[in-house]
Amino acid sequence: MIDVLSSTQIDRWLHEDLGHHDVTNDVPGETTGRLVAKAPGVVAGIDAGITVFDHLGVDVRDHLEDGERIEPGDELLSVAGPARAVLRGERLAVNLVGHASGIATQTARVVSIAREHDDDVRIAATRKTTPGLRGLEKRAVVAGGGDTHRLDLSHMVMIKDNHIAELGLERAIEHFRERSSFVTKLDVEVESVADARRAAAGGADIVLLDNMAPETVARAVNELEAAGHGDVLTEASGGITLETVGAYAATGVDVISMGSLTHSAPSLDLSFRTGH
Repeated sequence: MIDVLSSTQIDRWLHEDLGHHDVTNDVPGETTGRLVAKAPGVVAGIDAGITVFDHLGVDVRDHLEDGERIEPGDELLSVAGPARAVLRGERLAVNLVGHASGIATQTARVVSIAREHDDDVRIAATRKTTPGLRGLEKRAVVAGGGDTHRLDLSHMVMIKDNHIAELGLERAIEHFRERSSFVTKLDVEVESVADARRAAAGGADIVLLDNMAPETVARAVNELEAAGHGDVLTEASGGITLETVGAYAATGVDVISMGSLTHSAPSLDLSFRTGH
């Protein structure tokens, strides 16, 4: 998995928040603080919150683990240290943990719905992540019970519509197979059942059924199985939502990938409270 947060990242974010002359947090003495849930959900991003406070010299006394379920009033982490440092770190920690926990909570909802129809289907993220926050967001998907999908372009070759438009389907598969390691999988995006059969026959490891209705996905899955391509993974993607994921899970597809897990999940409502 991608590393947590670098000191450079934290310094940049703190500078963005604090500016050049932070009077607001010029508070003397020592204090304690608690990150508290205001809504139910699934925890994620705790490591990021801890890293922020560690960077500021604040002691993290106790904390939950990513993946734990929480209710309003539950304490996610507690800290102690110089009041100025605690107050400086609170907003950054709340934003990071709230954002990650929102993704984990949304992922858990989707996984729960999908598993009502198929115990084995995987719910995966995509590369539709916030620049600079991919590691945080991908870990949050895992905390919610989802799959990271590829972390970056080196993890798998996805042959998309633009590649096929330039090279043709079979030639594109051959082109990238020749240039890839034997450990690198090829995921080929198709928009018809006929092209799904062509991709599997051409050597795809994964056939991505893009922007297809659930009934079309089901037909593609069945036809690939009947044609002897049962070892090829099938993946459904394209506009799948919380409301439609159950119908896609019922098709027998192996993987459902959803960009909305990371780009549209609302932050979980959290509050940071200080006091001795």
